[in-house]
Amino acid sequence: MRQEHRPFWLKNIVSRFEAWWIERFLRPQFDHLGKGAAILKPRTVEVFGRNIHVGDYPHIISSSYNPVRLTSWSGKNLDGEIKIGNYCLLSPGTTITSAVSITIGDNCMFAADCYIADSDWHGLYNRLRPFRCSKPIVLKDNVWIGHGAKVGKGVTIGENSVVAAGSVVVKDVPDNVVVGGNPAKVIKTLNPNRRMLKRELMFQDGDFYQQNQQDLDRWVMRDNSTLGWLKSVFFRNNSH
Repeated sequence: MRQEHRPFWLKNIVSRFEAWWIERFLRPQFDHLGKGAAILKPRTVEVFGRNIHVGDYPHIISSSYNPVRLTSWSGKNLDGEIKIGNYCLLSPGTTITSAVSITIGDNCMFAADCYIADSDWHGLYNRLRPFRCSKPIVLKDNVWIGHGAKVGKGVTIGENSVVAAGSVVVKDVPDNVVVGGNPAKVIKTLNPNRRMLKRELMFQDGDFYQQNQQDLDRWVMRDNSTLGWLKSVFFRNNSH
């Protein structure tokens, strides 16, 4: 489908159904899921384990072919925990897996296909279980993880820092830098005195944001008709 053919009334019904699904089925899977959760395709989000906490106004974009996965493992020598702050963005394919502790600050953004894991899951010599191969991960406020980047065990990423697409982070990253490569190294320094717009700015008035998004949908779909949508469904090859 090259464009959105659905009429606004139909998308509004789908949005209401997804909001109901989040409250009825998805929220109970978290130890905590904050207010204002905007979750696209919530039925595809995969949450496994306990000690998984997500703050206010999360934006999670998932899909059936590229779901968002949050997993904490528990058992002998394992008690994983995931804490995600307020105003964070998780894009399709984001995978966060914990055996000990992963702490993510406010305003953090994860592009598609990021992978964050605080364990190697198997030792070099003892490959039967993850013994002595797990260390906590900390992402401070306003960290941006680029497309397909990976963050390994024991890493702390400093405030405002950016991990370039495809990078592999195995050592600590200071505040206010851009890192890239495998293994990731500093490739640029950010000016800490320059004003930085963060995701929280969009949610200073949460009700206004939600209404603004709805008004935008109504405007974008203003010319969409029920008949046009039906044609796009049944005669997709001829739709433009």
